[in-house]
Amino acid sequence: MSLIQVSNVTFAYDGSYETIFENVSFQIDTNWKLGFTGRNGRGKTTFLNLLLGKYEYQGRISASVEFSYFPYAVKDPSAFAIDTVEEIYPEYPYWQLQREMNALQLREEVLYQPFETLSSGEQTKLMLAVLFLKEHNFLLIDEPTNHLDLQGREIVSRYLSSKSGFILVSHDRAFLDRCVDHILSINKTNIEVQRGNFSSWYENKQRQDAFEQTENEKRKQEIRHLEEAARQKAQWADAAERSKFGVGPADKPKNYRPYQGLKAQKGMARAKAIQKRQQAAIEEKSKLLKNVERSDVLKIFQTPFHTRQLVELKDVSISYGERPVCSGITLAIAQGDRIALQGANGSGKSSILKLICGEEIPHTGTVHRGSGLKISYIAQNTAALRGSLSAFAKENGIELSLLLAMLAKLDVSKAQVEKDLSLLSAGQKKKVMLAKSICQPAHLHIWDEPMNYIDVISRIQIEELLLQYRPTILFVEHDKTFCEHIATKIVKL
Repeated sequence: MSLIQVSNVTFAYDGSYETIFENVSFQIDTNWKLGFTGRNGRGKTTFLNLLLGKYEYQGRISASVEFSYFPYAVKDPSAFAIDTVEEIYPEYPYWQLQREMNALQLREEVLYQPFETLSSGEQTKLMLAVLFLKEHNFLLIDEPTNHLDLQGREIVSRYLSSKSGFILVSHDRAFLDRCVDHILSINKTNIEVQRGNFSSWYENKQRQDAFEQTENEKRKQEIRHLEEAARQKAQWADAAERSKFGVGPADKPKNYRPYQGLKAQKGMARAKAIQKRQQAAIEEKSKLLKNVERSDVLKIFQTPFHTRQLVELKDVSISYGERPVCSGITLAIAQGDRIALQGANGSGKSSILKLICGEEIPHTGTVHRGSGLKISYIAQNTAALRGSLSAFAKENGIELSLLLAMLAKLDVSKAQVEKDLSLLSAGQKKKVMLAKSICQPAHLHIWDEPMNYIDVISRIQIEELLLQYRPTILFVEHDKTFCEHIATKIVKL
């Protein structure tokens, strides 16, 4: 057992006035299975990069272990996967690699394929297998679930639960619960470490938030009383000032009363001292709700359709050249349906979504869309997102002020989206896409893995939105908790 000690760490990016961390101190046991959570843009990946020594910072980070980062940046994706293994860990014992691959249900044959031809799930599993071979290394695992289907998440969570000595960044609540024993959370004003899984941490947070909300109401009332008292004292002091006739013997008027001026002076000084104390008390009582996350209620702009049924697929098969993807798909989408489309990676889920949206996808069978059907689509990939937010809003026919208001509710500030959208974090880009879809009047929402990179608080906001307004939606999502909360139907490929 050893400790990673973080002492008084302060960090801001060059040229930025915004401090990411300020005088942060905590310690981590290298035997822990540590889940790392916090809203998008709070600095989770930045902190991992500080541990890796990529940035200069003030303060001190001390550790007696070396750090390995997932995902590993593969230099030549066209090389065989076994060459990538040697690139990551040249001295790896082959039999140990086989053992780790078996635990991850990864076939040995993948080692002799070009790395780039492996599925995203296979690449994730192989990198984890190799990185866990390194002794005396503490693993920094950054969002491995984004490229794993439901079955892959089950396998990897079981694998990680048998390991120790890692920080795991993930927003999948069920996944975190299965494989961590401590939570490191980046809050609005501090970083804290708690023993337990995500659910126990979130329960504690809700209790703390509820306590702070109650205290806030009490303090608001106290502040109102203090402000009223301060106003009364100020009025009294002004009245006393107006009542005095003078304090010095120069040009004494007939009705000169020196004691009245002295009395007013003392009263004014006393009133100012009371005002100062009251203002200090008001400021102190205002320092509240420091870590209560903003979780504003969202509203979705849904439009009723003229018929109950929106879309129907009959005996649809999709193939690319000689490679069949899926076959015999029959699906009907009616108003009010919230359908989760599930299946292994590569089973054709995204292709079906694109086909319904009207893209040219090679297929047989029939696809019927209702006349005048308006679809709001979120693509899985956000790499094409670039340019200004105002241009993005105009392109999608949305008022900029409405889009900004929706992003603010998702904890993305106007300052963050004033830069080019391509410079946003993956989670912030996804929030831009979500905000766009929520703002677009539509009969049907089609979302392809909308929760990738999205923080937990925002996931809960989206869940509450969908449950309150009940829009018609077809979605692909591997977050088990999200699907359980939202789906009225599940279609498995």
